[in-house]
Amino acid sequence: MNSESSDFDTIKIGIVSVSDRASNGVYEDKGLPALKEWLTRALKNPIVFEPRLIPDEQAAISMALVELVDAGCALVLTTGGTGPALRDVTPEATLAVAHKEMPGFGEQMRQISLKFVPTAILSRQCAVIRDKTLIINLPGQPKSIAETLEGLRDANGESVMAGIFAAVPYCIDLIGGPYVETNEAVCKAFRPKSAIRAQKTTA
Repeated sequence: MNSESSDFDTIKIGIVSVSDRASNGVYEDKGLPALKEWLTRALKNPIVFEPRLIPDEQAAISMALVELVDAGCALVLTTGGTGPALRDVTPEATLAVAHKEMPGFGEQMRQISLKFVPTAILSRQCAVIRDKTLIINLPGQPKSIAETLEGLRDANGESVMAGIFAAVPYCIDLIGGPYVETNEAVCKAFRPKSAIRAQKTTA
């Protein structure tokens, strides 16, 4: 949390790692640390994290998502369980609790991942809104999590493809959540000029 954090709205974020083996202690979960690390770098807001590590069970995933929405999370990010394997049911669990679907997020994530592997078309990430919460399914690998959130840059550090998080703050505005501000060196959020809040000034 940076020294300016008191100037920004606090945001509660649910982070959910879906994995049979990690939840059973077969190996160390890497999804929750990756989500926490990226969000801490990317946001100026103070963050209250609500972490969950759960197996690939559709009912358990849906239950966790509902609990996080009811707990006041403005944003819930999941990682894992979005492929075509028989145990991959995160999208089904997410859609089961949705009030609105937001297909653009999944479309953009696949476009980013296709820059690296042709098997990105097998990914089934989706995003939905439940009440006043945006829920997004992310890939399972930490590197892919960062790429899809942050976007792609060229050798000079210039953005060549926007990551999905550029649209997240304005989406949260529209559904009645806190005003989310990003560190532009990590991810530049886009808002229409009419939706940009004036910077607070200190005496």
